[in-house]
Amino acid sequence: MPLSVAVPVLVLAILVRQGGSHGLRVWLMALTAVQRVTPWRMALQTLARAGAAQGLRSPGRPGDIAPPKGRNMRKFLVVLDDSRECLNAMRFAALRAAHTGGGVTILSIVPPDEFQTWVGVADLMRAEARERIEAHFEVFAKWMRDKQGVNPELVIREGDPVVEILAQVNEDPEIGVLVLGAGTDKSGPGPLVTALSRTSGNLPIPITIVPGDMSKERLESIT
Repeated sequence: MPLSVAVPVLVLAILVRQGGSHGLRVWLMALTAVQRVTPWRMALQTLARAGAAQGLRSPGRPGDIAPPKGRNMRKFLVVLDDSRECLNAMRFAALRAAHTGGGVTILSIVPPDEFQTWVGVADLMRAEARERIEAHFEVFAKWMRDKQGVNPELVIREGDPVVEILAQVNEDPEIGVLVLGAGTDKSGPGPLVTALSRTSGNLPIPITIVPGDMSKERLESIT
């Protein structure tokens, strides 16, 4: 096996060992979306052949997987933030929901330390934060409604992002896929993608990671 393929195989094998089938699904989704790094595609093929007896498979399209037991896979959960890659995550979730007859839940998470002040002031700050979030949400929601025929719902939670995402998934059995946008610069994919990749084995649903630099045309072609 060439070294250029052996290294990705080793990395993917470690991910599967640490995260189980969800660990593999995270990277199957990401690499299926990118489809441009030949050694990694070869590594996936090698690993898929080796793991066929374990029932692991690559999805036809990102998000096209059987729903976890006890879930209807009707909603795509996407996180709303100020990052550039958030736009592609929103696009992907809306396009997949439109093509599969599903829905979209947009989750905004407010850090708890943002309101650590006097009670009256904290309440005012919460109200102002909610107004900003709702205005930001409406930008994406209008596009989803007008262009994709999808009417998203907004959920606002306060706390640690990873904890609140896990809580939202566990509280809503209709959520079938978590969609995250990944940064593509030298700083890495982003803190949320990194943190959730480490804890993907605790998620009852798969994660779809959408590269932030993927063009709109490419995104539409794979959804």
